[in-house]
Amino acid sequence: MRTAVITAAGQVETREIPVPDIGDSEVLVRIAACGICTMEANLYAGRMTVYPAAAGHEISGWVERIGAKAAALEDMPAVGSLVALDGLPRCGACRSCRRGQTAICVALQGHKREDGAITMGAGLAEYIALPASRVWSVGDTDPAVAAMGEPLACVVHSLRRGGFRAGDRVTVIGAGYMGHLHLAVAAHLQARGVAVVERDEQRLAAIAAAGAEATVTPEDIGQLPPADVVVVTIASKEAIAAALAAVADGGTIVLYGGGPGGPPAELPGYEVHRRQLTVTGSFSHEPDDWRAAAELLRGGRLAARLETLVTARYPLDEVEKALKQAAETPVYRVVVTP
Repeated sequence: MRTAVITAAGQVETREIPVPDIGDSEVLVRIAACGICTMEANLYAGRMTVYPAAAGHEISGWVERIGAKAAALEDMPAVGSLVALDGLPRCGACRSCRRGQTAICVALQGHKREDGAITMGAGLAEYIALPASRVWSVGDTDPAVAAMGEPLACVVHSLRRGGFRAGDRVTVIGAGYMGHLHLAVAAHLQARGVAVVERDEQRLAAIAAAGAEATVTPEDIGQLPPADVVVVTIASKEAIAAALAAVADGGTIVLYGGGPGGPPAELPGYEVHRRQLTVTGSFSHEPDDWRAAAELLRGGRLAARLETLVTARYPLDEVEKALKQAAETPVYRVVVTP
């Protein structure tokens, strides 16, 4: 099968490797679509230097073969059905896993394949084998939308970490791809209203058209009603300051966006104390989040909204063009389809 490997900044190889074998509890999936996330864009741009990397972790595909034990499971997707894939390995044994916090498992990184590539999702390929526990049926939808299962699970996790409940007001700082997904999911889960704070005028207009109750620049946050949950999708001091201005007393700020090279956060201790604010982080996803995300996809109610977030589609033979566009131009999601 063909698989794309990022070998250095600005360099991609398409390799031929064997179709993976599966064990009794695994599933072989023929990949239908793989979204290019910030991680893949950073690998290609050289902002992240883990090479050679078999990247691509936002994956959908069709079930090709099922191991004997997996086939006996009650809810196992049938051969030929469309699925979204949880490409995140978890050890199950570390302190975090034993406490049920598998999103912060100490063994999140991939392994080295026989061709020497480090698997970081390995979804920019034709086939993938995964444990049955990480294969989720999503019904009949556009495979590019089904590939959004992973970021949707991250958003479900984010709102869960924020203590979101139906009827809450939500404010999202940042109108990029993840800002749009937070808007879509929170609105679907019956938020009283979702406001978005963004500097870029084009992005602000786009998210207003997508159904945000209110859209403002950071200077106009005072116009918004206080929010029960504020999600920060941008890693900056200014974004955190905006969140403090947007959150209601007793509310929760979720630090969703971030990176190891991001600026240090500044939180005024007395204000957090006096206003009884909760500040929490949200990283990745857990199985309960996947269950909810798969249902969001299977229900089809978000499909039309999510399709508008597909910026471009490329065949696997043009994966370098896809990575270049994602790394160098403003996009929501660039999708590779083998």
